[in-house]
Amino acid sequence: MSEPFRFQLQAKDGAARLGAITMPRGTIRTPAFMPVGTAATVKTLTMDQVRGTGADIILGNTYHLMLRPGAERVARLGGLHEFARWPHPILTDSGGFQVMSLATLRKLDEKGVTFRSHIDGAKYEMSPERSIEIQGLLDSDIQMQLDECVALPAAYAEVERAMELSLRWAERCRIAFGDQPGRAMFGIVQGGAEPALRERSALVLKAMDLKGYAVGGLAVGEPQQVMLDMLEVTCPLLPAEKPRYLMGVGTPDDILKSVARGIDMFDCVMPTRAGRHGLAFTRRGRVNLRNARHADDHRPLDEESDCPAARDYSRAYLHHLIRAQESLGAMLLSWNNIAYYQNLMQGIRDAIGSGTFVSHAEKISASWAQGDIAPL
Repeated sequence: MSEPFRFQLQAKDGAARLGAITMPRGTIRTPAFMPVGTAATVKTLTMDQVRGTGADIILGNTYHLMLRPGAERVARLGGLHEFARWPHPILTDSGGFQVMSLATLRKLDEKGVTFRSHIDGAKYEMSPERSIEIQGLLDSDIQMQLDECVALPAAYAEVERAMELSLRWAERCRIAFGDQPGRAMFGIVQGGAEPALRERSALVLKAMDLKGYAVGGLAVGEPQQVMLDMLEVTCPLLPAEKPRYLMGVGTPDDILKSVARGIDMFDCVMPTRAGRHGLAFTRRGRVNLRNARHADDHRPLDEESDCPAARDYSRAYLHHLIRAQESLGAMLLSWNNIAYYQNLMQGIRDAIGSGTFVSHAEKISASWAQGDIAPL
């Protein structure tokens, strides 16, 4: 991988940014939404379907893949791209969030985290160096530092302790990652809902001169305004010439408002999780296909969509599939939802490029009111 990792900022509209990340396996148009492929699969979809929606990059999960099938096995099988038939860029998270939220009997200290698998109780150790090693075995293109994410609300002292530990781990991850021209390691800004801690975290990470920066520890149950306030503190402190990634976000409304504050990359399980539960995202708002009102509705979800799931199947049929618990229903709605998110991002990119982002965002928000349920 001799071609370097590059981020080009192409246009701005207020704080909203249009850009492109170029790396050996492809170009990522930003702002970008990354479908979540937790266990080397975007649930219910083939990789061809995911690519067909317009996705440039997907996310894989270090914690789940290290447990099953195992990072060393994935490496023997050619790496995550070959294993999953996705030859395009992949970002892997560090596994830290899942260790904190899923693993049992975990013990955290300066060295790292010792925990037992939520699958079979087997004992594992995850240090910053081991996290980077696993991500390297998976052969991901963008790797994340190991960090500690505390649940909010939390006491100031606890948030500060976790943030400082995450900074020390970031430096160890930076050293372990070394110089890999075709790949990148991102640092993660922590600090909970405390502006002073967010500021310190951002400035220390900036001094490490990493290839990209993420904002973590948000969208974990706090009010949206808290998240937006922390972005307003953090984003201006990060290097303008490097990409910014808001982890685990989110709803379409979260994305619009975060783009307006300077975020370039997003990921969330929401599109596929909602699809598996009968919920569709559309230009006119969210549609609950479990609702009996759709039982005789011959209209598609969106007659103007390029996605067959949205354009070619009636709401009545989708309602039937969901009520009958047919797996095709989950697949079609997940396909529709990933396509909706990618179309949302393309519209955002076009609007930033033409200098109409604010009016475009207002138009999108107004259109959501036509759905079954209040917009997210």
